[in-house]
Amino acid sequence: MANKYLDTDLLDRAIVFAVKAHHNTERRGKGFPYIVHPMEAVEIVATITSDQELLAAAALHDTIEDTDVTVEQLREAFGERVANLVHAESDQINGELFNGEDEEGTWHARKQAAIDRLAAAPHDAKIVALGDKLSNMRAIWRDYQIKGDELWKIFHVTDKASHEWHYRGLAASLSELSDTFAYKELVRLIDEVFGKLK
Repeated sequence: MANKYLDTDLLDRAIVFAVKAHHNTERRGKGFPYIVHPMEAVEIVATITSDQELLAAAALHDTIEDTDVTVEQLREAFGERVANLVHAESDQINGELFNGEDEEGTWHARKQAAIDRLAAAPHDAKIVALGDKLSNMRAIWRDYQIKGDELWKIFHVTDKASHEWHYRGLAASLSELSDTFAYKELVRLIDEVFGKLK
């Protein structure tokens, strides 16, 4: 039986670009190649949409935050919409990309800004963000099964309640996607790690 034709040129190019951008980098503290995380984000987004630009943005979502890639390079290679989606998903303070300095001191302000940006974001940006946030929450859930509350010591901010505040805030900002399997999984994992809200 022949496979149905699907034009994946944009996504294929985005995956190759992301693989090169994240080459030889490890997902922090995980012991596996960084590219595994964006590929998982693509898989999650694909459960919601077949929009190739959203899938490409999911593959590329950490490139301007965690590599030397610029928004301009993404715009030139993948177009305005993909570049804007990746930029929207990148860590920022007051509209400026975060450069990694004073990570602990700025953590709450950055996370609040991300929650607020996400709440106001368009629907397609929320889909890309859900791919990233669910992938992160899956990793936290897996590590929590092994390490318990020792897990929080690997983060710059070691207070479990702060991480709960952050993920519940993200879930609230993404609630317009509450009819998707991905959103339901996100909420379930948050509840399993932090306990159900009373």
